[in-house]
Amino acid sequence: MSKRDYYEVLGVERGVSEAELKKAYRRLAMKHHPDRNPDDKASEDKFKEANEAYEVLSDAGKRAAYDQYGHAGVDQSMGGGHPGGGANFSDIFGDVFSDFFGGAAGGRGGRGGAQRGSDLRYTLELDLEEAVRGTTVTIRVPTLVNCKTCEGSGAKKGTSPVTCTTCGGIGQVRMQQGFFSVQQTCPRCHGNGKMITEPCGSCHGHGRVEEHKTLSVKVPAGVDTGDRIRLSGEGEAGAMGGPAGDLYVVVSVREHAIFQRDGKHLYCEVPISFADAALGGELEVPTLDGRVKLKIPEGTQTGKLFRLRGKGVAPVRGGGAGDLMCRVAVETPVHLDRRQRELLEEFRHSLAVDSSHSPKANGWFEGVKRFFGDL
Repeated sequence: MSKRDYYEVLGVERGVSEAELKKAYRRLAMKHHPDRNPDDKASEDKFKEANEAYEVLSDAGKRAAYDQYGHAGVDQSMGGGHPGGGANFSDIFGDVFSDFFGGAAGGRGGRGGAQRGSDLRYTLELDLEEAVRGTTVTIRVPTLVNCKTCEGSGAKKGTSPVTCTTCGGIGQVRMQQGFFSVQQTCPRCHGNGKMITEPCGSCHGHGRVEEHKTLSVKVPAGVDTGDRIRLSGEGEAGAMGGPAGDLYVVVSVREHAIFQRDGKHLYCEVPISFADAALGGELEVPTLDGRVKLKIPEGTQTGKLFRLRGKGVAPVRGGGAGDLMCRVAVETPVHLDRRQRELLEEFRHSLAVDSSHSPKANGWFEGVKRFFGDL
């Protein structure tokens, strides 16, 4: 029985590009794969036929011979024809399998050799004053460092790691699963490509030991919660002599008893007496630079916001300092004695005869009357 034309098998024209050829083959292979068509002899034959056609046409030399001489030009190069095995599935479906097998498909080798150490994170708690003004702190960080005995090799002093005999130093082994050929991490060397026959007694072959490092961290003025300070090379030591990772110091500013921060501005609540709010006066209010005088005009209401310019925070990334916002809270007197109550009663009676002293209350009550009147 004569073979069909390979271009016809794949449903493409002569001169087709490599990308279109692969696309056509992949479509047929997925459609007729035996795993998707169990006990279907016709689909299996079409799958083998497409596989054979793609093996020839995807090879530049074989394709040139086929274009010139037809099947006669490639029978010998195919070793008598082997319809079931030729095409490399890890190349065709590499974009799919790379997600499941760590990108190992396609025979690119394993993970052997030096590897960069992991980055570390350290949360640094600061008082508001420290964050605003900047400071230098000392921290103690647990990390992995190169073993001094074996200098990070993991092998006993005087010896060295040897090439893995299972993977030949690649770090990956090829596994055949039916029609598919995929690569997996070498189970013997765990992807390193090297084996340690005589482990170091200090690190037990790991090449790294856990230690605590004491570091000095300079915190710039103006940092806020969430800001990160990067200390290059202060993370975990790399495996097999690889470079160390970085240490990221993440700032967390503690709550303050007086101030709340919002970006470069500070807010605080200033309680004032009923008399000061009505008559006006002068108060001392705190700032991060000391006390300042705040003038309270007569008739000040609760919630009034006073701005002290330049008394906030200078941002770490530059720019002018923010402001301090002082929000007034009129405090109602409590635990009154008899004389104080008498005075307030007299004061209340005096206000009752002239509603102009309470413009906000009058406006509110008028609004209530209109509301119920509309109902």
